[in-house]
Amino acid sequence: MDFTRAPQSNLSLGFVPHSSHNNQSPNDTVSFQIDSTFRNSSPRLASGVPLQLMERQTTTESKNMDLNENHQQTNAASMDLNEESKFAGDEEEEFRILGHSLCLKRRRDSNSSCATTDSASSYALPKLYHTEQNRDAKSLESRRQAVRAWGNQSLQAADPDIFEILEKEKLRQYKGIELIASENFVCKAVMDALGSHLTNKYSEGMPGARYYAGNQYIDEIEILCCQRALAAFGLDSENWGVNVQPYSCTSANFAVYTGLLHPGDRIMGLDTPSGGNTSHGYYTPSGMKVSGASIFFESLSYKVDPQTGLIDFEKLEERAVDYRPKILICGGSSYPREWDYSKFRQIADKCGAVLMCDMAQISGLIAAKECANPFDFCDIVTSTTHKSLRGPRGGIIFYRKGPKSRKSGMILNQGDGSDRYDFEEKINFAVCSALQGGPHNNHIAALAIALKQLATPKYQEYMQQVKKNAQALASALLRRNCKLVTGGTDNHLLLWDLRNLGLTGKNLEKVCEMCHITVNKIAIFDDNGTLVPGGVRIGTPAMTSRGCLESDFETMAEFLYRAAQITSSVQREHGKMVKSFLKGVENNKDIIDLRAQVENFATQFSMPGQDL
Repeated sequence: MDFTRAPQSNLSLGFVPHSSHNNQSPNDTVSFQIDSTFRNSSPRLASGVPLQLMERQTTTESKNMDLNENHQQTNAASMDLNEESKFAGDEEEEFRILGHSLCLKRRRDSNSSCATTDSASSYALPKLYHTEQNRDAKSLESRRQAVRAWGNQSLQAADPDIFEILEKEKLRQYKGIELIASENFVCKAVMDALGSHLTNKYSEGMPGARYYAGNQYIDEIEILCCQRALAAFGLDSENWGVNVQPYSCTSANFAVYTGLLHPGDRIMGLDTPSGGNTSHGYYTPSGMKVSGASIFFESLSYKVDPQTGLIDFEKLEERAVDYRPKILICGGSSYPREWDYSKFRQIADKCGAVLMCDMAQISGLIAAKECANPFDFCDIVTSTTHKSLRGPRGGIIFYRKGPKSRKSGMILNQGDGSDRYDFEEKINFAVCSALQGGPHNNHIAALAIALKQLATPKYQEYMQQVKKNAQALASALLRRNCKLVTGGTDNHLLLWDLRNLGLTGKNLEKVCEMCHITVNKIAIFDDNGTLVPGGVRIGTPAMTSRGCLESDFETMAEFLYRAAQITSSVQREHGKMVKSFLKGVENNKDIIDLRAQVENFATQFSMPGQDL
């Protein structure tokens, strides 16, 4: 059909047949011309815009109707479809033009060839629409199924490469002896929470004050985790607060500095070669700043007595009073003895410092009351959650709040001598949003599970066994004339000083690793920095988690001593330098024999949370 209209006009509809007197014309085109009048003087436009109408296929024979009848039927636009259906044999179409409802009825020839042509070349608009709609629906469903299939694949199916590496790591853990003091094996419930749907949720902010919606259950989990954290260490919520969002203890420590200090303010912690942690501030002998604590703040370290390996409190007090740090830090990564928190409190009060404890290594022992309690003396306590605590990898911050219960040094940034602690808001803001974004909700749920276990008698028994095993291991090494820093241990770790054997920690660590024993090289307090460490650090929590007892650690001590003998032999033949030493350990028969014995021993003990 052709439609013609004049723009900006009042329109009236008129019907003009394309061929006025040829009822048998094979041409199916019907012309419409829209009569337009603008202010009674607008010319009628002759040209039209062609419009092709598609007709509904029918097998019913049409009546003979001439063009005049067709014209009359078209003008009966108000007839509804039910009335039109009375004319059997006629094919009718209803459509609208400029708001006017029109109905066309056209005669169809009974000629079979014409019927075939019409049938093959024309479809009804509703049928075409539904066909397209069905096709779209099938396409959408296919795409949905593809996404579902991708989203529900197992790890093995989704990424065989990563799956294979994970399986090899699982076997490495199972077949080896894990003696790194900072590592442990978590229970199945913790792993289930870490791999849960909580990973999907973004929860930036604190409970009740999130930046995102949909966190009502996340809030419940975090609040429960905080309650359990306080309960695990016997803390009153009126006097202590806790933040469980830090990604690690290093993050937790830096959040404390950020919240309480200005750039360039002073902190003081244990020297790293003396057993401290780099997150407490450390410079190498060449002056290089190792951690952010030393980059953004000024740090000065205190040290242990080189003869005893114990903290020299006289020199500590002298340096602290002269240096006047704003934060004094106790706690470290490689200190095998008890911490005298009362002495630290006295020194902090003298120099006007906030006293902070990093209990990362011994938090599990503290919760089980197998170590001195820093909460009795410290203002802030930080920790990792994955070491002796046996939880997921992350950090935690405890801070005093409410009225001060005793006279202490001047609290940071409180020149008015306030009698209330102001740590809560500063630390929480430093964690989020100053340093971190959304917390890891799966980690917080897993931590809540681990903290619940801390409150059980079984956990206390476990930590008691950890200490017994550490003492058994230390005694066995001492009987073999090995030198231990401080001569033993009060907690879960010990430091083996290798210098009297002429060994380096790096070389012994490598030989042990090749024998499927993992220890970590460590600097000894009078080493020249940490580049050539003179010892190794050994811890007992991980193998205790696998069920090992004192006699088993006697066996492990023998493995360690034999590894030291192999290291000494290779160094004598090939030297201490890395390239030559590594050449000497390749295909070493003694290493191969020791590895076989280690694997036979380790595979007697199951892996927590695994079917091994």
